[in-house]
Amino acid sequence: MSEYTLKNQEITVRIDSLGAELKSLKDNCTGQEYMWCGDPKFWKRTSPVLFPLVGAYRNNETRYQGKTYSLPQHGFARDMEFELKFQTDTAICFSLRETRETLGKYPFAFCLELAYELKGREVKVMWRVENPAGEEMYFSIGGHPAFNCPLEAEEKQRDYAIEFDVQDKVESRLLGPEGVLEERRTYPLKEGRLAITENLFDGDALIIENHQAHRVSLVNPEGKAYVSVAFEAPLFGIWSPPGKNAPFVCIEPWYGRADGANFDGDITKREWGNRLGAGEVFEACYRITV
Repeated sequence: MSEYTLKNQEITVRIDSLGAELKSLKDNCTGQEYMWCGDPKFWKRTSPVLFPLVGAYRNNETRYQGKTYSLPQHGFARDMEFELKFQTDTAICFSLRETRETLGKYPFAFCLELAYELKGREVKVMWRVENPAGEEMYFSIGGHPAFNCPLEAEEKQRDYAIEFDVQDKVESRLLGPEGVLEERRTYPLKEGRLAITENLFDGDALIIENHQAHRVSLVNPEGKAYVSVAFEAPLFGIWSPPGKNAPFVCIEPWYGRADGANFDGDITKREWGNRLGAGEVFEACYRITV
């Protein structure tokens, strides 16, 4: 396990080779830290990659070609050691391939690359998934960056807000004990903003589908957006641990999500799942701006 640093004139980031996980994002001038610290009292992670599963399989199982496989929530990549491919002052790239152990949980060969690039006050997070095998592969991938909210110890999270690049409303699917429910909840927005109330995350993550928004920000008590996540992903989650009053909020671009409550378990039919033919490549990214 190794830690790497990227720095430009505006910001400095630290990345751990375990999970190729972003651990810190600081303003060079003020020293302000924007990433959650990973305190296990609330949540031990900071910005894990979710691969090859976003969310959870229904009953923790999926089927492929007559065999049943089991994976933990959000897959295994976040807990694996990535290999460094290259590093410059402002960019870095890691890679991960299948192992005998992963093939027992997930029946596909893969090459996953995770890269970071700094430009001004922006961190670009890039994914590349390659199918090196001669058959189709099925996967999901997503981000899970957690940002300090509130920024200052004396502030209250309820004085902060979530801002979307839409004005009137967002609609969220609900997550039940058996998976994602058909039931939906509408959140009216005031000038594109949703207040962070004490009970906002009582039902776990907000699951927002169908390209409803492509830029989500956290807004401080003075009404200023201090961190933004921009993405082209078709769905995203917003999460903070239910009932813990945790001092962070996650903004999560997703290509995939947890199974529906009535899903039959066939991995080739997963809603919002992704398919790659033999030799094909999937590429996507999201951008964090502070």
